[in-house]
Amino acid sequence: MADLKDFAEQLVNLTVKEVNELATILKDEYGIEPAAAAVVAGPAGPGAEAAEEQTEFDVILKAAGGSKLAVVKLVKELTGLGLKEAKGLVDDAPSAIKEGVAKDEAEALKSQLEEAGAEVELK
Repeated sequence: MADLKDFAEQLVNLTVKEVNELATILKDEYGIEPAAAAVVAGPAGPGAEAAEEQTEFDVILKAAGGSKLAVVKLVKELTGLGLKEAKGLVDDAPSAIKEGVAKDEAEALKSQLEEAGAEVELK
């Protein structure tokens, strides 16, 4: 088991360049496609996360703005929550309206909420 732990530690500590070289070796010598190699290797140190594009976003309501009622109604509609729960989300701003959504959906939600007068942030 100690050998596997050492191997896992080596994988986690690879640089982006080393992960790319590993992907090339896996593809050329073993027929494993680079996408599969990237999944196996995972993040390769501090720079790897910056190189990857973010795919999931959280839609955060920062403030209700001037038309709080319109924002509450829209939050109710977008989340499927009851009126009381939607009002609670708006009152407790900043709060997450939706988490882990695709970029297109997050941007659509943001624009709808901003049209209703809310201040919104994507994380």
